[in-house]
Amino acid sequence: MPQVIVYPPAEDGGRRVRVGPTFAGMAYTLIDIVEFLRAAGMDDVEPEDVTSAEWIEWRGGGPAAWQG
Repeated sequence: MPQVIVYPPAEDGGRRVRVGPTFAGMAYTLIDIVEFLRAAGMDDVEPEDVTSAEWIEWRGGGPAAWQG
């Protein structure tokens, strides 16, 4: 399982997402994070997994924090 880091919300509400050593993109919803993880080879990830996964490090607020 790659280390996943979701950084604090930016002014526009987007959150940088890193999957392993790679910057995956800016997420604006949980669905964006799911798509980044699927692109990294984690085909069976769902939004519910993202909110409760212990292997995701949420910085600057948890899965409900999207306002910058």
